[in-house]
Amino acid sequence: MKTLYVYILECADNSFYVGVTNNVGRRFIEHATGIHDNSYTNCRRPVKLLFCKEFKSPIKAIKYEKQLKGWTRAKKIALINNDIDLLHDLAKCKNETNHNRFLKSR
Repeated sequence: MKTLYVYILECADNSFYVGVTNNVGRRFIEHATGIHDNSYTNCRRPVKLLFCKEFKSPIKAIKYEKQLKGWTRAKKIALINNDIDLLHDLAKCKNETNHNRFLKSR
């Protein structure tokens, strides 16, 4: 089974880039050197590797990458900082229609 890695880079413009690869070192060098002209990170260099997680299942790695891409900046920062409590708090639904809000108001 092939090992894959999901990673988060911080770009020079303070944006985050989330990706998946089978070789983090090689992929980081590609981002850092701008080898791919049309890539998101090419005009946002330099980049810093802030987070990396290993997966033995390609399906799980790709699913996790897509999940992280949908997260807010605050959730990504909590993950990078390994602040699990904040991550859980940020994941809670805060809509007026949330069933927990309904239960608390009764």
